[in-house]
Amino acid sequence: MRKSSIHIEVTLDQNNIPEEIQWHASENPGQTEKTKSFALSFWDSENSAIMRIDLWTKDMLVGEMKRFFLQTLGGMNETLQSATNDNAWYEEVELSIQKLAKMLQEEESKGLN
Repeated sequence: MRKSSIHIEVTLDQNNIPEEIQWHASENPGQTEKTKSFALSFWDSENSAIMRIDLWTKDMLVGEMKRFFLQTLGGMNETLQSATNDNAWYEEVELSIQKLAKMLQEEESKGLN
């Protein structure tokens, strides 16, 4: 049996706010990546509930967070469609993503982010 791991390291400021997030995977030894945000979810089947960790650095811009959210939601939608083959759910979520993407584009064009 093969094992793989991902290690996440968060540097906090004096107020416990993330300043820097780095991660590396056992699949790429010696290669550390920096990121401004991550979202990690686990399914607790015993309680039929999600357990999550969402962190972002204090220098992440609002527009970046919205784009991160949209791309994460899009990825989750692809996963849902692939895992369930439920096109009705996929299309409904996709409509919401498209609407939010348009809102973000309008905000960006007005310089709001």
